[in-house]
Amino acid sequence: MVDRKKRGLVLVYTGNGKGKTTAAVGLTVRAVGHGFSAHIIQFMKGSDNYGEIVALRKYLPGVTVEQFGLETFVNKANPSPEDKTLAARGLARAREVVTAGEHDLVILDEINVAVDFNLIPFEDVLGLVRARPAHVDLVLTGRYARPELVREADMVSEVLEIKHHYEAGLPAREGIEF
Repeated sequence: MVDRKKRGLVLVYTGNGKGKTTAAVGLTVRAVGHGFSAHIIQFMKGSDNYGEIVALRKYLPGVTVEQFGLETFVNKANPSPEDKTLAARGLARAREVVTAGEHDLVILDEINVAVDFNLIPFEDVLGLVRARPAHVDLVLTGRYARPELVREADMVSEVLEIKHHYEAGLPAREGIEF
């Protein structure tokens, strides 16, 4: 681990617009480029077909990526027991990774949505944010960031959707959406 001699940050990427995970992956590339270590934990995602996952594993094998979700979308009104179990496992793993302090940058991708869908308790997420070692930069992504998390964070970017090609009936596209 690189001694950064500074306090780590809590960064939140939220909002209804496209690009939150992309921003977090870009931050990962930037950190690794400076010799820092990174670990990504994805909630509610369980496919290796995401372009960013393929690229990270191929070109940055030192970045650990773990997924805790199914390949299908979660039904917010009625999440499956498996969705809840996987999210709980993801949170437990996040707690291990963050509190161990072995990585300079830890990304908890879509964790805000997992909270909003009641897959994991917000209080546990906030507790994890507060328990992180001082040198760890922690990124939390996903729509619906709670106001308490926004207040706790050092940086919050809200990605605002102005216009989206879905509105014109264009489907999700490899290299753009995944």
